Amino acid sequence: MDNSIRTTLADDGTVTVTVLGEIDFSSADDVAQGIRDALTDWAPAALRVDLRDASFIDSTGLGALIEGYRDASERGIGFSVVNPTDSFRRVLVVTGLAEFFGLIGDAEPSQQATGA
Repeated sequence: MDNSIRTTLADDGTVTVTVLGEIDFSSADDVAQGIRDALTDWAPAALRVDLRDASFIDSTGLGALIEGYRDASERGIGFSVVNPTDSFRRVLVVTGLAEFFGLIGDAEPSQQATGA
């Protein structure tokens, strides 16, 4: 259950929180805190949670993402989830969270975040 969170700031002011490993009951609080810290420390125009390197997500992990969305919304900061694996995407679609998290089409926006 190794988990790591990496936060980066793009030139356009967007912050990306990249989750490596599992997002489950043992790490959901760390993910939620990582998102809160990014919002507080950098007050970005938008925040993206990159799931490309996440290996697993459960309901507590989804809860951490929802908490991050709420925190961002309360501050007027855009929030989106990018680069989910196919299985993550299915979970987000089935739960109705795909649109909620701004997950539309392919994961290309994250690729462009550093150059936009």
